[in-house]
Amino acid sequence: MRRSMLGRLAVAACSLSLLTAFAPAAADGADSGAGRSYKKVGYFTQWGVYGRDFQVQDLEANGSAGKLTHINYAFGNVSAEGTCFTGNVPGEADAWADYARPLDAADSVDGVADTWDQPLAGNFNQLKELKAKHPGLKVLISLGGWSWSTHFSDAALTPASRKAFVASCIDLYIKGNLPQDGTRGGAGAAAGVFDGIDLDWEWPGSAGDTDTTYRPEDKRNFTELVKEFRTQLDAYARTQKRGTKYELTAFVPTAPAKIDAGFDVRRIMRDLDFVNLQGYDFHVSGEPRTAQQSALYARGDFSVHGTVEAWKRRGAPAHKLVMGMPFYGQGWTGVTGGGDGLGQPAAGPAPATWAAGYEDYKALKKLAGSGAYQIHRDRRGGHAWLFDGTTLWTYDDPQVLRAKTGYVREHGLGGAMFWSLDADTADGELVTAVDRGLRGR
Repeated sequence: MRRSMLGRLAVAACSLSLLTAFAPAAADGADSGAGRSYKKVGYFTQWGVYGRDFQVQDLEANGSAGKLTHINYAFGNVSAEGTCFTGNVPGEADAWADYARPLDAADSVDGVADTWDQPLAGNFNQLKELKAKHPGLKVLISLGGWSWSTHFSDAALTPASRKAFVASCIDLYIKGNLPQDGTRGGAGAAAGVFDGIDLDWEWPGSAGDTDTTYRPEDKRNFTELVKEFRTQLDAYARTQKRGTKYELTAFVPTAPAKIDAGFDVRRIMRDLDFVNLQGYDFHVSGEPRTAQQSALYARGDFSVHGTVEAWKRRGAPAHKLVMGMPFYGQGWTGVTGGGDGLGQPAAGPAPATWAAGYEDYKALKKLAGSGAYQIHRDRRGGHAWLFDGTTLWTYDDPQVLRAKTGYVREHGLGGAMFWSLDADTADGELVTAVDRGLRGR
């Protein structure tokens, strides 16, 4: 995945609910969540500005910015020394994209080209301009991800390492003290860009990417790390203007084994503003059989409902659970066995634009409209897939998202999160579907 956020999952079971997942959303005021302010959290990928040519300005142009409450910037890295850092290090950091790259007027949120001597350019400056147009919008730096969680365990290992790690992240991202890069960067250059920190450690206490360290004591250390972030963020907030608060969130797994290995749920939920639940990659294209990747309900398999219940059983309050939704699909080719293609043997991941077996929604929408693929739906399970007799893609479209936002409202959850904004259509179709669904429309 896209500096893939997620790994393969352990086996778990969850119960099937017979709720009508694809029933129309209730009218305004008809459900217990009427009047609530739901979180709508979209991940903006650092590297999406290159091949995909998805700029921060596109969120303004397609209307998505006004429908979001949070943007999580993916990702910030953790060094071998246990600190937050940036720079121009291939595969490890991209200061050029973050704050050095100049944008012309057409790609700038404010319609003004960057100058050669301004200290802040790149994505960070564009996010700051976007916030100026949308004062209620929060931007968080997301630390880690699948590929960049390598040194999290080391950084969280001792009280001293945790204190130093947190201080470095606050210095870099909250205080905005960027490394000097020509005329870019310097003390306070990025001050005001970020409103908090999102912890995307994949995974404390259990296996993640091949080079990611994990230890049995990660569960305790993650709890203490969250507490240290909360303490230092609150302390810095008190030095700022009255009413300043920095948010602290985390991306968390679906598998009960991973939850139990790495998360003291009751304790971390005291310090976190909310958590973004893994609501996708329940099955991935590297597996030998086709399967759902993001079903709302699934008997004896991973599902969104099963994830929500797993976190609630361990003490997480519903209003702090934000449901993850995919703006991409998992795909297989060489599918045999006939029928609708689901649950059948496959030769391997399907060819795709950026990575085999992984395709953006905007490309899958074109496949769905090509006439070559048939759209299949499991209406009780709340998921959809495309199949042309040989190739299968499992994905979420607006109809699926309407069912999921209905679930959010019905179950009193905190809102919706989606990976990732650059995979949506040019007119922001999926963000609009989530926004309308959470409004009960």
